[in-house]
Amino acid sequence: MNKVWDTCRVVVQPHLIFGGKILDLSNASFFLIIQCIACLWKQRLSYWRNPPYTAVRFAFTTFIGVMFGTMFWDLGSKKTTQRDLNNAMGSMYAAVLFLSIQNASAVQPVVDVERTVFYRERAAGMYSALPYAFAQILVEIPYIFSQTIVYSVIVYAMIGFDWTVAKFCWYVFFQFCSLLYMTYYGMMTVAITPNANIAAIIAASFYGIFNLFSGFIIPRPRIPVWWRWYYWGNPLAWTIYGMVASQFGDFDDVLTSEETVKGYLDRYYGYKHSFLGPVAGVHVGLILFFGFIFAYCIRAFNFQKR
Repeated sequence: MNKVWDTCRVVVQPHLIFGGKILDLSNASFFLIIQCIACLWKQRLSYWRNPPYTAVRFAFTTFIGVMFGTMFWDLGSKKTTQRDLNNAMGSMYAAVLFLSIQNASAVQPVVDVERTVFYRERAAGMYSALPYAFAQILVEIPYIFSQTIVYSVIVYAMIGFDWTVAKFCWYVFFQFCSLLYMTYYGMMTVAITPNANIAAIIAASFYGIFNLFSGFIIPRPRIPVWWRWYYWGNPLAWTIYGMVASQFGDFDDVLTSEETVKGYLDRYYGYKHSFLGPVAGVHVGLILFFGFIFAYCIRAFNFQKR
């Protein structure tokens, strides 16, 4: 461990001895990679030694999965009436909104504390801003992936969605992306504000708007034309679109209203199964966007009090 930590101090050393060999630090790309590895190692230990954040979030997700599974028991297999379909969609809407906001809120104090340490260690010449931001972004991925798998298996089985490989993978993908980009959203709000308290206020100001324009309370075709731009700019609306369209968008079952499931979703909500590809691409873009803004703000802004 000492050898890895010594690599963090490459800024103030003319040469670096690693594994018994003298490494040439004149190569800027190699220099950056070494810093990224050292920062990632540091962040991994920091997260592993922070069970109030990682373990509690995991336990909370398991509890929420069981709670939602029992609340919406076997609703995913019922596609006879419009009410049945809306109830199944409501389970997705509630999960996306509740867990995403919880992730965004929980990460803010953690990033705020880590940023204080970052200011001190950057001033000591241990590493620069971009490797730190890169490590902070990457270290969240395995934890959120584990969180997604546990939640998805519990909820998918208890709600009774269609057990096919494609539908289950789509569900896991959209759930994972929503948790990841909202976690990065919480990190981003900390990076652009002086402390976690102000970040929480700014982040919370958008939660209600995300909810209102999610496309479930007010379907997109019923939103006034001059406000639909916000629907397309709402991250949670894309996740609900992807989940609903992937689970029900290809069903030709006839409802009691003599309309197919696919036709009802297209007419009332504007959801098309054929649009899943672009929806998935937008999710990847949201992850990159929030991650990039976080990294840029960490590098550009300095709220350290001298």
